[in-house]
Amino acid sequence: MGCCRVPGPVLALLLLLCPPPSPACPAACRCSSGEVDCSERGLREVPWSLSTNTSTLWLGYNFITVLGPRSFPRLPGLRLLSLVHNRLELIHSRALLGLGALQELDLSHNHLTVLTPETFLPLSSLATLNLGSNRLGELEPGVPGALPQLQALFLQDNPWVCSCSILPLWRWLSHNREKVREKSLLLCRAPEQLNKYPIMAFGDESFRQCQDILLSPEYYISFFIIGPFSFIASIFFCTFMGSLVVFYHSLRRESHCWRRP
Repeated sequence: MGCCRVPGPVLALLLLLCPPPSPACPAACRCSSGEVDCSERGLREVPWSLSTNTSTLWLGYNFITVLGPRSFPRLPGLRLLSLVHNRLELIHSRALLGLGALQELDLSHNHLTVLTPETFLPLSSLATLNLGSNRLGELEPGVPGALPQLQALFLQDNPWVCSCSILPLWRWLSHNREKVREKSLLLCRAPEQLNKYPIMAFGDESFRQCQDILLSPEYYISFFIIGPFSFIASIFFCTFMGSLVVFYHSLRRESHCWRRP
């Protein structure tokens, strides 16, 4: 049987009319028009076979404990990412690279205790960040400060330690009240005498006993230079004064011997 050859122009027209194959959907997820739902699938890590046109990604109610370096493929169109009700304990500083278009990130109901500003630096478009219901006792003000487009921050239901270490965060919250949501649920857990006391109810007088100096890198440099120098100088000074005293007593003893009949 002979082969039927399709003319070149006709083949080109057919290729233009036929839509490209739709990108693969992760086996454990449901996909539709840019939205990928991987909720309640028993996942322990982020699926890697995600389409670059994904705009919404639901990963809630799974068993993800760690977001390591580059946990996500490059998703230039991702706008919403939800990781609620997982077991997140650690987010690497390079975990969120490639998510520069992200506008809403929900990390609530996890086991997070420490977060660093470097983790959120790639999220230059993030407007909403939910850190509620974690295990945060304190938070560097550099975390929300790393998000230039931030409009809504949720910090409720965390075991906040209301000691002097919370002063920098309290200052940021006081200057950005319009960005803080659920203010009434932002409560102290420790010390015991401040249990359930609203953090936003503190005033400047509440931190009078705290050291009101932010130690800059220049401070540490000067401390490590001046400190040893002062110590050595004090040793030389004490040695010099001791030598003077010994010399003085020697002179008195000699003069006393010369006066003896």
